[in-house]
Formats: sequence, C-alpha cells, structure tokens
Amino acid sequence: MHCRHLLIPLLMSLSVPVNAVVPGLPTRDQVDRWLAPLGADRSFDTSEAIDWGVIPGPFYTPELGIGIGVAMAGLYRPDSQDQTSQNSTITLSGYVSSTGAIGLRFTNHSFLAGDRWRFFLPGMLSHTPTYYWGRGFRAGSDRRNKQQYLSEEIRFTPRLLRRIAPCTYLGVGWSLDNMQASGFADRQKTGPEQEPDGAAVFSSGPLLSLSYDSRDYLSDPRRGVNASLQYIRYSKPTGSNTRFDSGTVHFSAYHSLDDQRVVGWEINTVLTQGQVPWNMLPSLGSSDHFRGYYPGRFRDRDILTTQLEYRQSLSWRHGVVGWIGGGTLASAISRLGSERWLPTLGAGYRFAFKPGMNIRLDYGVGKGSRAFYFQVGEAF
Repeated sequence: MHCRHLLIPLLMSLSVPVNAVVPGLPTRDQVDRWLAPLGADRSFDTSEAIDWGVIPGPFYTPELGIGIGVAMAGLYRPDSQDQTSQNSTITLSGYVSSTGAIGLRFTNHSFLAGDRWRFFLPGMLSHTPTYYWGRGFRAGSDRRNKQQYLSEEIRFTPRLLRRIAPCTYLGVGWSLDNMQASGFADRQKTGPEQEPDGAAVFSSGPLLSLSYDSRDYLSDPRRGVNASLQYIRYSKPTGSNTRFDSGTVHFSAYHSLDDQRVVGWEINTVLTQGQVPWNMLPSLGSSDHFRGYYPGRFRDRDILTTQLEYRQSLSWRHGVVGWIGGGTLASAISRLGSERWLPTLGAGYRFAFKPGMNIRLDYGVGKGSRAFYFQVGEAF
C-alpha cells in the first residue's frame, strides 16, 4: 500500500529493553506478548496448515483520507517431509479509507517437491480514487494534466515454474487485468476516457518465463542472484481488447557483509510493443522497483530502473534500510536511456514478525515527489 503519515501500531519502534526504566513506554517483552495473539511472534508453527501473523496500522493521505491498513503474512509447508524447499509464504496488505478507497495486494510463493516445482501468484484488487497525467515525461511533469478518476482494477498473474537445471526454472502462466475507470473530475482535461482504448480495458494473455534464482529466501534475501526473462502476449483470441506484447528483463544480486548487514542491487526493464492500453503502459513509481513517485504519474512504452539498497538488522525485531537509484522511460526502445533520468532515494524501518518476514515502512523521495509505503517483505 502506498501511503503517507502511516503509524505502526503498538509502539513497535518505541519499545525499550526489559531492564530499562522509561515511564509510559512498553518493554519489548510486553510488545511480544501483545503481538503473540496476532501470530506475530517470530516463530513458525508447522502444525498449522498456514501459520498467520497480522499487524494493523492507521494511516492518513491527502488522496485517501483517514484509514486503516492491515499487513498479513502466512507461512506453510505443502509437504512436511520436504527438507529442501524454503518455507512457502502468503502475504497480504490491504486498506480501507474515509474516502471509500479499498485495496488489497497479495502474493503467494509455493515451493513444491523439493523445490522442483514453484507456484507463484501475485495479484491486486482496488477501488481507489487516483490520478492520470498522460504519457511521457512531459505529461507527468505538468501538474495541469492531473486528472482525478476512480480506478476499479483486478489483476492476477499466476505462474507455474519447473526446475530444468540447478537454480534454473522454466515457467508458464497467465496475465489478466481488468480496469474500469470512472468519476472523472474534469472532462476538459485529457483522461483515460479520451484514450483510444477507452476507460474500460481488459487485458489477458499467456506468459512464458526463464529464470535463474539462487536466493536463500525470497521475501528477505541475504545472498544469491535472481535473473529472469518474461514475455507476455496479449491478443483478442485470448480475451484482450487489443493486441500487444510485454517483456521484462530483471537482475538482482545480494551480498551478506555479516550476520547483520546485507547489500542488494537490482536493474529492471519493461518493454512493450503493439497497441498498448493506457493502463498497461509500464510506469515509474511503485512500492518495489521505484519508490518515491506517485504510481502511474510517469508512464510510457518502455522503462528502465535500478537501485542499490543497504539493509541493517538492529537489536530485537528492529532493522533499517537505505537506498538510492534512478529510472527513465521512453516511447521506443531505441531511445531508452537517452531520455532524462529521475532519481530516487530513501530510508525505511523494518519490524520482524515471522521468520524471514518483515513489515516494512519506507519513505521514498524523488524529484519533487515523495511517498510512504507499508508492505510485507522486502522491496526486491
């Protein structure tokens, strides 16, 4: 969830050691006891089908108003006898707000048969007031282009992967996205309803991927490499309104300096061609690859982002991160990298509540832009 002025509940970051005497502040043991009924006890009960942990938190944003966000994480093992695969995970983060906004983001990572098979399912549902600027740097840089509308969107991208060599996986899947835009504030401005594809867009198509993944743990990697290629073909025979292609090239690497410190680096490229609908254009601004910018403000056919992040575990459940990066976009792959670049930098707080699973609160700063994020698991 993208939000500003988010408060982590239960005074997580203000708790003090057991022996410290600070009137009015809870001790770490007290916080642990409060969180235990929510499943956030930093343990994994293998006797449960899914061992859930839940942490709620209030937030405020000018766009969404006052609301409540909830982060959930579940750990499970499809085969209790499987000692090779890492723990499978389900993460959810959702919100409701005073403006009527409702959203849910979820991710499932299942590891099966000694990690010979993997099933991944990311998705999101939202009913959220948001903004549309148009296409390209020029449109996104001019606040006069800002058109408010109501976004109602459902997105699923299931993938089934088979190991074909050590740490190497071939995957097949499907991408489905249904967007309904309505409630335009100013019809004198260019908005989704004036795009060639219209305000209602349905995109559906098969997916093929090839990846090399040696990460020790997907939700909180400390070492390893993740390199992947993904191609999606959208067409009318598969249900899409238009015919277009989308390809993603991703590389990330992680190096553990010691038990407390990790450095991660990534580069991510999304390329499209054909009649790409306005809502399926790659965009700068997300909780994962380019923090600090409003989602969808800068969008075009092709984007390139990169970031370097330092992660530091502190005492008890606490941790901090800091990152720096850059991103660019273009209307054609031949111009990608030659257009101007936007910077991103920021810092974040981490609160451990399940093995290998953190709640993250990030504050990202971009050029004339900034944003908070409340999510489960690391950004990349």
